[in-house]
Amino acid sequence: MLALSALSMLPDVDVVGMALGVPYGAPWGHRGATHSLVMAGGLGVAFALLVRGRSHRGTTTTALLAMAVAASHGLLDAMTDGGRGVALLWPLTTQRYFLPWRPIPVAPIGLGFLSGEGLEVAGWELVMFLPLFAYALWPRLR
Repeated sequence: MLALSALSMLPDVDVVGMALGVPYGAPWGHRGATHSLVMAGGLGVAFALLVRGRSHRGTTTTALLAMAVAASHGLLDAMTDGGRGVALLWPLTTQRYFLPWRPIPVAPIGLGFLSGEGLEVAGWELVMFLPLFAYALWPRLR
């Protein structure tokens, strides 16, 4: 569960590129290639191969679950109210997309997340995703 949680955040590794001068709107910029559905597929397969033998599930099931987890990041980012969209269909196109329903406020990047605005967004996300947190953390019988 912790590994899948880390995988869900992996697409944001692109913020390192921002520090190295990669422009936001570039294919490898923020919310670019690392947020695409193709990248989610690759991450899912790599994750399944990495944990093969340590998982109780089959490799295919693990790969599909990991793909869904990785893809959820880009799809949720496409539901935010800011930024320049998400390159969901990279490498077919570098066009950036938003979904029609955008209820999630965009969070400030970097240390700006620790600002009042960033903490307000974090609180909003906590409330919005509370049912999922409750489900994930609910004690289960073995």
